[in-house]
Amino acid sequence: MGSAVERTDEHVREYLMYRGFTSTMKHLDTEIKADKEKGFRVDKIIDQLQQFVLNFDLFGLKEYWLYLDRRLFCRLEDVYRSTVNKLRTSLYRYYVINTIQVTSCRARKTQEFFQKQALELQSQVEWRDWFILPFIPTPEQNPAFSPYFSRQWSDTFLVSLHNFLSVLFQCMHILCFDAEVQKMTSLTEENEQLRQLTPEKKGDAGEVEPLGEASSDSLDSCSNSRSCGGAAEGGGLSVEQPFIKLSQEEYGEHHSSIMHCRVDCSGRRVASLDVDGVIKVWSFNPIMQTKATIMSKSPLLSLEWATKPDRLLLLGSGVGTVRLYDTDAKKNLYEMNIDETHPRILSLACSPSGSSFVCSAAALSRSGSVDSAPRLPIPVSGQLLLWDTKTVKQQLQFSLEPEPVAINCTAFNHNGNLLVTGAADGVIRLFDMQRYESAMSWRAHDGEVYSVEFSYDENTVFSIGEDGKFIQWNIHRCGVKQSDQVLPQDATGPFILSGYSGYKQVQVPRGRLFAFDSEGQHVLTCSSTGGLIYRLTNGEPALESVLSLGGHKAPVVTVDWCSAVDCGTCLTASMDGKIKLSTLLAQKS
Repeated sequence: MGSAVERTDEHVREYLMYRGFTSTMKHLDTEIKADKEKGFRVDKIIDQLQQFVLNFDLFGLKEYWLYLDRRLFCRLEDVYRSTVNKLRTSLYRYYVINTIQVTSCRARKTQEFFQKQALELQSQVEWRDWFILPFIPTPEQNPAFSPYFSRQWSDTFLVSLHNFLSVLFQCMHILCFDAEVQKMTSLTEENEQLRQLTPEKKGDAGEVEPLGEASSDSLDSCSNSRSCGGAAEGGGLSVEQPFIKLSQEEYGEHHSSIMHCRVDCSGRRVASLDVDGVIKVWSFNPIMQTKATIMSKSPLLSLEWATKPDRLLLLGSGVGTVRLYDTDAKKNLYEMNIDETHPRILSLACSPSGSSFVCSAAALSRSGSVDSAPRLPIPVSGQLLLWDTKTVKQQLQFSLEPEPVAINCTAFNHNGNLLVTGAADGVIRLFDMQRYESAMSWRAHDGEVYSVEFSYDENTVFSIGEDGKFIQWNIHRCGVKQSDQVLPQDATGPFILSGYSGYKQVQVPRGRLFAFDSEGQHVLTCSSTGGLIYRLTNGEPALESVLSLGGHKAPVVTVDWCSAVDCGTCLTASMDGKIKLSTLLAQKS
């Protein structure tokens, strides 16, 4: 890290000298001399800390450590916070021991330290016995303090601090020239391969080879090229693929099946939840990096990003609580007790205004009688509640007709005036959020509704249900279908992961089963080997397969699509804990 920074500084100096910017170069040298990070040179940072200690500059020592904490340590995951605190404690003890070892300043500097730090240290257990230190005649002979006066302890502390900072700088990926060169080389080679795969466009339509009935393999093979031959009804005109898959990366920090995977509204961070209750908050641009890890003693069932501010994360548990978590500060802000009789928080949806969120709470699941034939599902009781995020209080409870039932999925429209829900009884309910009442409801699926979303123009809603159907509904005409498409089982669940010796893991759908691109013309769904992208048509069939993302060895159970201008990122999460990020380039016609 240090050598890379020095090399960069030299390149900047050469450029300034070449341009004749001597005044700017002098300012650069002055700034470098005052650089608190010392060019990410660990030895220089250690020397600076030792200089503060030897000069008995307690204020400078505290300010410098606080700067390192704000600039570097606060970016670490929560699990490393205890290590940072231990190093800070050892640094202060190193300072105190130095004041005692210098006889001329012994009493005055030691007492000054405890007087200035009393408010901060008196509540810390590790400093409880140290306040008596200035009043012990020979502390270096006291059994409790003698180890700290040894050369071995001071050397061990300095080596530990040196190693910690070295590893920290290596993991920061700042100025990683070799990695960047390798990445650019691989991208150049990939672009060259794509250029070779792209056929030249023929002026004569008859020269284009018709594709005929395209299989999924043929779609995969031509998805990496800009155009594929296709047999159109009017003749052999070429059909241009809407997307090119530029790259695919993997996030592998989870060790169990994923339940939810959502991008925040700014497109900067992702929150993913697995069945073990571990939540990872991570970024993928410019590099893939874990920002926070959240562990929960109680089972977690749902999550949702807040809209304003977008750093907040709503976490729904299986014990009737919803937590508001600050991903920047890495701490819980509030914990709301929803309802003890309905402890399972199945779905959360934050209003686009950011002032409130909707919470779906359900009772514990029940099974039908073993002797009953045929076996019918027993509906699970549930509630749909509106909470105010500012006052952290419940505003109201929605009426669920004909009976209170568990709501599996919820979604707002763009301005928060409408809310659509899908329930365990197969009914979709549309709520007017200005009047806080149900506008319409209709039976949508045979079995449970797993996932619902508004269309791009918000005149229709799409849903996926237990019956394996992907249906588009007209919200201006209650219960009227605009399209109906049967999807493969690996797109709708339940999802099955088979292993050796007859091992089988079954997971019911929890997260989002489909997501739209920025223009609402294409939809991403789950499959057994990766995400599948379909084009929405106005005829039959309702969906036309255009691209298979692939990359997974286990069934994909939830998806999300983050769009920005011409490029978009598709997230596909599977039962083996792997999350794939596929970067797409949209081809404008």
